[in-house]
Amino acid sequence: MPETPSDSASDAEIARSVTPTPIDDIAATLGIGPDGFERYGDHVAKLSASFLREADGSANGNLILVTGMTPTPRGEGKTVTTVGLGQALAALGERASIAVREPSLGPVFGVKGGAAGGGHSQLLPMERINLHFTGDIHAITAAHNLLAAAVDAHVHHGNELDIDVRSNVWSRALDTNDRALRNVVLGLGGPENGVPREGSFEITAASELMAVVCLATDYADLRERVARIVVASDRTGDPVTAGDVGVEGAVAALLRDALRPNLVGSIEGVPAFVHGGPFANIAHGTNTAVADRIGLDRSDFLVTEAGFSSELGAEKFVDIVTRETGIAPDVAVLVVSVRALKRHGLSMWPVDEERLADPDVDAVLDGLDNAVHHVSVLERLGLPAVVAINRFPGDTDEEIEAIEAALTDRNVPVAESTVHRDGGDGGIELARLTREAIDDASKATPLYPSSASIREKIETVATGLYGADGVEYTEAAADDIERIERRGCDDLPVCLSKTPYSLSDDPSRTGVPTGWTLTVRSIDVAAGAGFLVALTGDVLRMPGLPAEPAANNIDLESDGTISGLF
Repeated sequence: MPETPSDSASDAEIARSVTPTPIDDIAATLGIGPDGFERYGDHVAKLSASFLREADGSANGNLILVTGMTPTPRGEGKTVTTVGLGQALAALGERASIAVREPSLGPVFGVKGGAAGGGHSQLLPMERINLHFTGDIHAITAAHNLLAAAVDAHVHHGNELDIDVRSNVWSRALDTNDRALRNVVLGLGGPENGVPREGSFEITAASELMAVVCLATDYADLRERVARIVVASDRTGDPVTAGDVGVEGAVAALLRDALRPNLVGSIEGVPAFVHGGPFANIAHGTNTAVADRIGLDRSDFLVTEAGFSSELGAEKFVDIVTRETGIAPDVAVLVVSVRALKRHGLSMWPVDEERLADPDVDAVLDGLDNAVHHVSVLERLGLPAVVAINRFPGDTDEEIEAIEAALTDRNVPVAESTVHRDGGDGGIELARLTREAIDDASKATPLYPSSASIREKIETVATGLYGADGVEYTEAAADDIERIERRGCDDLPVCLSKTPYSLSDDPSRTGVPTGWTLTVRSIDVAAGAGFLVALTGDVLRMPGLPAEPAANNIDLESDGTISGLF
């Protein structure tokens, strides 16, 4: 028998102290037999293509969407809360499952570290999930770069489509934080090496193909979406698509297995889909529609998460995912933390982690307006909201009690969550409140109709959710709007790309900023994904490693054990 880990044990030590539930048993919990999945070892599986074809997709369960307040750079524990809440619902006797995104190697080796939950609310096997897993992200990387190579080969071999290489030609992708690749020069070394031009790399989670995989409903839809992707413009300014280049079939073939959801179990044996991984400050920020449909079909409650804070992740779920797929949340859980509240109460940017560790009830209460604003965001989206106070080890009882009292006075359902320390048992009250908050009369409601103009859509989100006084458009963004309207793509929803560290487009503006204007720098058509991407602030599609990256703490021991991943 493994030893019981101490209270100070790392996530990895806790994971190794338990015997994971065999994947056959996890699948059986969902009523999926041996023919419905392909094993990737004893504890990981991919659902089979035949199972996907046969699944009726009735999606009768209740969808719980976990989102958060404006976070610190290290995050406030949405994935931990998602896993813990799923375990708590199962402990209450409910048929529950979990759905989260696949971790990108960028954050794993960068600032935030792994993304499989933590403590006694994590998914297993955590090392595999956080590293290569089943190869989905590698497949998306390869498919993205195949499309880039095909575009360049077309130009090199005569350029029948008259592609303008000075336009925004499809980039390359890599699942690593690497600032040196943000801007590159391609085609050097003579005519045999292609046409010299400027190019770029983006992290794989920012690829439109990642969003395509997450929103596609089946293989036919996947192929059609790939064909619609705009990869360049011709010399008259008209779009050139992947279908025009003729490689949509090959790209879709590379993505065949990536569309099949991955299945694992939590530390307490609750089924969990880990599938897809778009960022929420660049794309729509949630796992796949395919996984959600199956989870809702096979469970009474499916707990999923939306990236970053509610004005980004939850808004995009309702305005993009719900509109595109019909999958709608029934209730939202807003994750808040003492340290995030302190950050806003102290108007702190950049974040001083040592100062956040100091007990300070006044700072916590001073920052509460940010959390309350996010409750109002969820209500504006038509979702009943429950607040989960994700307790960290250094939080004091006085700080937790002050938050509970203040939110209770505002008639906001709130529960302390200790799921990191206690697993499902630490989320029982949260699970009860969440279950009670589901109201058949409530309905997730997009903020704007598809018929609204591009400016109206952007301004509705900016003023109605962010609290901006208005929106300014650079000359480039105004030109983009005219171009998109000429192409007839103005009926698509908007995906605003902005910093997650402020309700505004400036990360230094903490709390609930007032008297500011959102600036839109450019707008691109993600025709395959089915939305418009409006860039604001200084958002990067290829992050860089920090001065002290998490990668410095990761090592491979002589017995093959990976250390330092958590």
